[in-house]
Amino acid sequence: MDDLENKTRLDRWLWAARFYKTRALASAAISGGKVHLMGQRVKSSRSVKVGDCFEIIRGVERFEVIVQQLGDKRGSAQIAQLLYLETEASKVLREHQLQQRKLAALARPQSDHKPNKQERRKIRSFTGKE
Repeated sequence: MDDLENKTRLDRWLWAARFYKTRALASAAISGGKVHLMGQRVKSSRSVKVGDCFEIIRGVERFEVIVQQLGDKRGSAQIAQLLYLETEASKVLREHQLQQRKLAALARPQSDHKPNKQERRKIRSFTGKE
């Protein structure tokens, strides 16, 4: 009986841990190959166990987390952070990627205004888009 109480679906756990806003988004990410367990794709209905190591890709961010607790109810962010432990390598990699994105954004030219109609026509003719 204790084993039945400690089962939580993966999509529900990801939702409770606040990696995704809805269970539908969590399920879509899992079926889209954005969540892996030890390098293998998983299904939404897979049971989560304490100690499982998941790799989660959300947008440009990549998390590597170890399940600390099971939870199937969405609570506050403080409670959600108790459900998992992010590995140090994952934290360092995410911080490095964040710095790279900031540097890339600084290298892009910034306009001080929105292009007007004439400037938009010049841009379209220069890029070859109609």
